[in-house]
Amino acid sequence: MGSWDGRSGGISGHSHTVPETSPLFESAEPRSATEDTLMTEHRGTPLRVDAQQNRERILDAARAALTASGDASLNAITKRAGVGPGTLYRHFPTREALVLAVYHQDVQLLVDAAPVLLQQHPPLVALRLWCDRLADTGQLKHGLADVLATTREDEHAAPVMGAIALLLQAGQRAGSVRPDLDPYDVLLLVGFLWRLDPGPGWRARSGRLLDVVMDGLRVPPPAEP
Repeated sequence: MGSWDGRSGGISGHSHTVPETSPLFESAEPRSATEDTLMTEHRGTPLRVDAQQNRERILDAARAALTASGDASLNAITKRAGVGPGTLYRHFPTREALVLAVYHQDVQLLVDAAPVLLQQHPPLVALRLWCDRLADTGQLKHGLADVLATTREDEHAAPVMGAIALLLQAGQRAGSVRPDLDPYDVLLLVGFLWRLDPGPGWRARSGRLLDVVMDGLRVPPPAEP
């Protein structure tokens, strides 16, 4: 079985590409000025403690508001965060900048969760819990499709596929996950997560379908003689 190659964004020995319906799809669009601004902010002078706390409050409020409705207004987000409009605009000069920052942070949290879950749970359980988090990220992207459609997401593809590889290979070493699967197979299997209608029953449906996926990933029991 090939191994995940983060430099090329694929499995060594395979010619897979990330499907266009995936939130990890690599667009051919050049990076926007907003994305460059966000990257500069992260590389620049560290924020003061109070400014960093305000930024985190804004991101948390924006995540909650945008998950509930992709049309959430900046005014509603500032009220939820308990900050003034000026504070919001100092950190995020446009709505697009705020939306991208929320999504980028969620993807990073998703990637960081993989090794933590493996320390706390058996590999198959860790993979399922990680997929639940992926479902939440997929729902956030569903509500932000208009903005995210214009951005490059190739920066997310390699780390997220690397997280899948970490979880998958841990399960394969433990003998609980089929040895013939690779990370791209798993990505295809969970692709329904970002196509679910974000209505009231999406989480229950997501759970049922993930149960089916996990059944397919498990090593089948030995056949009876």
